[in-house]
Formats: sequence, C-alpha cells, structure tokens
Amino acid sequence: MSTPSLRPAQAPSAARKRCFDPVVDRHTRVLVLGSLPGEQSLALQQYYGNRQNKFWGLMSQVLDIDLVALEYAARLQALLAHGVGLWDVVAEAERTGSLDSGIRDHASNDLLALVASLPQLGLIAFNGGTAARLGRKQLASDAARWRLLDLPSSSPAYTLPFEQKMARWAALREALA
Repeated sequence: MSTPSLRPAQAPSAARKRCFDPVVDRHTRVLVLGSLPGEQSLALQQYYGNRQNKFWGLMSQVLDIDLVALEYAARLQALLAHGVGLWDVVAEAERTGSLDSGIRDHASNDLLALVASLPQLGLIAFNGGTAARLGRKQLASDAARWRLLDLPSSSPAYTLPFEQKMARWAALREALA
C-alpha cells in the first residue's frame, strides 16, 4: 500500500499566448495599445472580441459611428479610416485566463520600431494600467516625440462605470480632430 503524496496540488500550467498583428497604416495618428488579448479575443482572433469588453462601445462614442453594429473587418477599416491603429505591448506571455495580473514571462513587442514607421502618429494611448506600465517603459527613450495617454481599461475586469471610462477616452476625440 502506498502513502499518498503530501505535495500540494499544482495549479494548471499557463499557456503561452501571442498577440495579433498591428492594425495600422501610414495615416495612423492615434495608436491604442492594449496589454495582451484575452481568451475570448484569442479564440475569435479579434481585438477586443469579448462582448463584455467596452472597447468598441468607447471607440463608437469617440468616433461618433456605431462600430458595435459592424462586422469585425469593417470595424478595423473604420478605425483606420479615422486614423486609429491598434496593437499590444506584450508580444507573447504565459497566462492562465484573461487577467493582466496573470501575465508571466512576457516578451515585448518592438513598439519603437512600429511607432517610428508611422509618420503621422501624434498620440499613443494605453488601454489599461498594465499596457501603460509596460508600454511607457519601452518608449521611455523616445517618449518626448509623442503624447502619451493612460486610459482606464476597457476590460470588464476593470469595473469603473462606462460613463467614467468615456470621460477619459473622450481625449482621443481631440487628438483625432
């Protein structure tokens, strides 16, 4: 008869997650940087694919068009047509679930190379605290070239009411005017 092990049960291992390609063109004036797509976004292969994430609703108000009603490809085209680009600060990382607090052993995207390729870029906006913390660190050597803006996360995990999030996201309107 064997003795049961007294070792604690191990938590499920985190899977390696990878970001999407940037959505930008030479007309991008505002770049919105998230941290790393969550589980639903990765499953759908869509930026902000979780229907509870308020990104598309916030950007609808910023741009004064109903992005939520559009198909995903049309949403991306509408962003580009208005000078808005998307990417993430984390290229890949170990993470269980979708929370930024679960990000481990991350590799960063080359933000400096991307922003250097965008001749009309004037504002880099960070969608949430993790994106801001990691992104500002990456851009520190050249931060004076662009206006940097920390936004409250559009994630459902960040429970600030929509109206309060929108009050801060409205600053994107000014940058796009």
